Amino acid sequence: MTDSDALLDALDPQQRVAARSLLGPVCILAGAGTGKTRAITHRIAYGVATGVYSPNRVMALTFTARAAAELRTRLRPLGAGSVAARTFHSAALAQLNYFWPQVIGGEAPRIIDNKARAIAQAAELLRLRVDTATLRDIAAEIEWRKVSNLSVADYELKARTVRTMPASVSVEQMIALHERYEQLKDERRQLDFEDVLLVTAGMIELERSVAIQVREQYRFFVVDEYQDVSPLQHHLLQQWLGDRRDLCVVGDASQTIYSFAGASAEFLLDFGRRHPNATVVTLEQNYRSTPEIITVANRLMRGRPGALTLHAALPPEPGSESGAAPGPESVGPEPGASPAGASAASAAEAPGSPPAQTLAAETSPGTAAVQLAAEPRVTAYSHDLAEAEGVAREIAALVGAGTPPQDIAVLYRVNAQSAVLEQALAAAGVAYQLRGATRFFDQPDVKRAVMELRAASVSIGEEPLFKSVSDVLRSRGWAQEAPEAVGALRDRWEALNALMGLAESMPPGTTFRQFTDELMERQSSQHEPTVRAVTLATLHSAKGLEWPAVFIVGVAEGLLPISYATGFEGIDEERRLLYVGITRARERLALSWAAIGSRRSGERAPSRFLPETGIRSADAPGAARR
Repeated sequence: MTDSDALLDALDPQQRVAARSLLGPVCILAGAGTGKTRAITHRIAYGVATGVYSPNRVMALTFTARAAAELRTRLRPLGAGSVAARTFHSAALAQLNYFWPQVIGGEAPRIIDNKARAIAQAAELLRLRVDTATLRDIAAEIEWRKVSNLSVADYELKARTVRTMPASVSVEQMIALHERYEQLKDERRQLDFEDVLLVTAGMIELERSVAIQVREQYRFFVVDEYQDVSPLQHHLLQQWLGDRRDLCVVGDASQTIYSFAGASAEFLLDFGRRHPNATVVTLEQNYRSTPEIITVANRLMRGRPGALTLHAALPPEPGSESGAAPGPESVGPEPGASPAGASAASAAEAPGSPPAQTLAAETSPGTAAVQLAAEPRVTAYSHDLAEAEGVAREIAALVGAGTPPQDIAVLYRVNAQSAVLEQALAAAGVAYQLRGATRFFDQPDVKRAVMELRAASVSIGEEPLFKSVSDVLRSRGWAQEAPEAVGALRDRWEALNALMGLAESMPPGTTFRQFTDELMERQSSQHEPTVRAVTLATLHSAKGLEWPAVFIVGVAEGLLPISYATGFEGIDEERRLLYVGITRARERLALSWAAIGSRRSGERAPSRFLPETGIRSADAPGAARR
């Protein structure tokens, strides 16, 4: 067996087909928890190892800095660490800064990080009075127009037919604001976030010398989360490709949750029609969730375009190769046979729409290997505070029984729902972290610790990594035992302990300097370590993550689906959002709703999605509902 063949040993049959499909258009339909990151990183590494790919001519694209950092982290030990793994924006910005002096002359324009000030100035010049909320709505419309790849003239038609204007702004005023905003940027030699993609695509499209250089540099493209691509990103991708066909896309139409921001699953669903000779591979085996959780997800998405059809696998035979279920994104050896109910074909020539996917769980019902495994359930509470306190009690009991708090997440639809949950968890003595709040590497204690570790790397010799790092962190207040106190002192210890955990997770033989290099890389890409705390997160921000235990709160009309979601498409996006939340759970899934909200929201009904999950709703003990 060659070294390149050894790269395929850790893949299941479907992932192996994906990894071997190196040339031409390839579409990988990858359901939640099917090991898609493993499949695409091994595919890239296999292409490099076999000599099909030159590593400096491969571009792996994704949508967040964290996801790009994760790809780079996975590629390094596979021998493909020099492959570029970037977000669309970071790749475009690098090209913009490189080619602007050649094409336009001088330095590239400054990128503004917030549109609000320029929009406010545009409104003032037009003698329009707009408040802060309206400024956000106008900024959202400008962003939607640009990611939809529309000119102001094209947008005007949409504004008059399918877009909803803020209450205090007419269509005419909105168009005038768009035009004046663009004029202000041009006068000041500024670009906004979306302009980076627009201008880069324009330079490649209009300047032949730029197109030649870009297409000579990168020939092989891999795009993760392809269901989230916008028309603008798709246009830029086409400019990067030119007339080449070596494009691999990975996605799941059931996880399209950014339509409001211009994302479109159309490009994924129509891939076979756009590329008649494309190879379509389906990743069917779910390595994350118990069959009970998969069944709930399957019921929710039944009959939706491009949706997954989920089937639980039979338990492995004693002594079979498959053995215990692999962990998430850590697929075991090739099973001896396809699971019951799974599709026999993993890859096919697909002239039309992609086939429905068939996911199968790797654990048998009720036999998950960890204590968290339980039937999914729905609990009804009398009011929001009772719901938050009930969830906090359950979490405190799990943590008390030995479940690490970082293995638990509470998910909700809107940020405003977190306040009562924070109050309840604090009262129960449970540490928590807000995803989307101050980022880990932006915390003052973490910044100082990273600076001191970096400074110490100059003088520290060949000592064991644990000792070197712990000596520095002890000076910042870290100790092996957590402090009894809660609050700021405990928060600082948790942050420093997360850095210590990173040091402990490094491969044997890692030097202190190599560790601090890894820290700097993580800091620049915001690739955060795990902190011992329960995660509070919106359903949107939870995408791409997973936890052994997941609580989804507020599964009620007006919250999920959200009150302003209208029409079939709007409601279906909310359905997909709940699907994403459900498939974040590995072993334990608990849904809940409250009959009475705040004074403003009044009484609520359970979400229309709950009956479709097949889970019976039970009142919380002592809950009195009107």
